[in-house]
Amino acid sequence: MLAVAVQWRKSIRSGGVNDEQCVELGRLAAGTGVGVRDSKDPDGGHLTLSVAQFVSLIEQVKQHPAR
Repeated sequence: MLAVAVQWRKSIRSGGVNDEQCVELGRLAAGTGVGVRDSKDPDGGHLTLSVAQFVSLIEQVKQHPAR
């Protein structure tokens, strides 16, 4: 099986290098879903969400923004 390199992208809402709450997203291999990882610890692993789970997460975040 061929390993597919994941291209991670940082949130456009990231506050830069001193932002303590940055995440990165990556499209995983076809049918696998979306990866979410801490941009401060890229080698620390990632959370794998299905596309439906990711969409649900985004909707929940929009409904309950941080204050």
